[in-house]
Amino acid sequence: MAEKFYVTTPIYYVNDVPHIGHAYTTLACDVISRYKRSRGFDVYFLTGTDEHGQKVETAANANGETPLELADRVVKRFQSLWEKLNISNDDFIRTTQERHKKTVTEQFLKLQAKGDIYLGEYEDWYCTPCETFWTETQLHDGSCPDCGRETTKLKEESYFFRMSSYGDQLIKHIEENPDFIQPKSRRNEIISFIREGLRDLSISRTSFSWGIPAPGNEKHVIYVWFDALTNYISALGYPDDKDGLFEKFWPVNAHVIGKDILRFHAVYWPTFLMAAGIPLPKKVFAHGWWTVEGQKMSKSLRNVIEPNMLADKYGVDPIRYFLLREVPFGLDGDFSHSSLISRINSDLANDLGNLLSRSTAMLGKYFDGVLPAPGPNDEIDKAFTGRFGPANEKIDKLYDDMAFNKVLQTIWELISAANKYIDETAPWSLAKDPAQQQRLGTVLYNLLEAQRLIALQITPFMPDTGAKILEILGVNPNTTLQNNDSWGELAAGTEIAKAAPLFPRIEAGE
Repeated sequence: MAEKFYVTTPIYYVNDVPHIGHAYTTLACDVISRYKRSRGFDVYFLTGTDEHGQKVETAANANGETPLELADRVVKRFQSLWEKLNISNDDFIRTTQERHKKTVTEQFLKLQAKGDIYLGEYEDWYCTPCETFWTETQLHDGSCPDCGRETTKLKEESYFFRMSSYGDQLIKHIEENPDFIQPKSRRNEIISFIREGLRDLSISRTSFSWGIPAPGNEKHVIYVWFDALTNYISALGYPDDKDGLFEKFWPVNAHVIGKDILRFHAVYWPTFLMAAGIPLPKKVFAHGWWTVEGQKMSKSLRNVIEPNMLADKYGVDPIRYFLLREVPFGLDGDFSHSSLISRINSDLANDLGNLLSRSTAMLGKYFDGVLPAPGPNDEIDKAFTGRFGPANEKIDKLYDDMAFNKVLQTIWELISAANKYIDETAPWSLAKDPAQQQRLGTVLYNLLEAQRLIALQITPFMPDTGAKILEILGVNPNTTLQNNDSWGELAAGTEIAKAAPLFPRIEAGE
């Protein structure tokens, strides 16, 4: 039976236009999903939208529409962008769907019956943009410590979740499972937050109405995090599990999130699950933030990078490549058009594109485009072909660490080795000597077989490019890594035409 792999993005808030941060998280989940599928895993990849809350209600009222009308309109932006970026999600959950409301209501009733949800009164400083309450001591000069905006003192009746009861259990889990929170630097900040002492958590509001009503007390709306985080199990059909998805895929292998929502995923969510007797996620991975040309992204600076525009200007695969190559996943990164153009020109056009053009051109010139059978390998050939098995193993481990830039680095080391192999074996010199015909055939076979394996490895990052290279090599473009990653599977006698450049160079200023 195939191994299971379940990965999620956060659900994105519908009062926002999709930006580079949303695309980054979703691409990371897409790449690891594609890789795992290619290795024969049974994958479930979930993304979606968070559609409840005061911000949506306020924005809808200002637009003269209902909150659901606003959500229906905005959700299409996310869905069409994911289609454009070639995202292969298996499901798209919306918090306004009945399946989600049902799970949230049942979770609420379950924890209430257990005594872990109780009615009380809440008074604290509230940040509407972040939908977060803060204590006086947490504020920075009276403002929200996260976004820096003004907060308002609110006092209202509220349902509370007994989060304070689960601090010790959560610390124990984190200590016993060192991979639970990644990267490791984030783990320490969560441990120190828990050690300061967990307070019970307000999980309902009465000052607005757009949300899932608290069962039995409908003046209360279930508060954003108790509602939103539950999407990860409501999408699997919990608790009824009619389709067996929950039993099959839970616990999730990885929640991939931005570092700004780590506390909700590494403290609130695990304690909700502990209270409900549900196993905890295997991993919560918090990636960094993107700045733009050295500045923080903000609407006021008008420097928000819009992925639709990038894809239209530079192409989908180059954007997918750049975002996961440029920065180690987990650290902050800076987006600049000059870095993007440089990556397209050097990594994609020069290294990868030229390799394919040169190899197929030489095959056309010396063997009329028909792949020869290889002869015996010399030491130089063995050194080259021997790189691929160890690289496959290394890449597999790097995926488990979500080290996407290192995966690409490892693939590009193979591409560089192939370009170097051309220079070292000098096929143009071999072609001048009829006695070296078999040797020339071996060199060209090795070059093109290397590119078959390289194409299989780049496909999760650049699906169209990988498929195009396989097609040029006469291989079924739907070929996966499973059972096809050993050396020597490219069939002699295959007709391979000269490849047009994969990536046109971009001149600065274009």
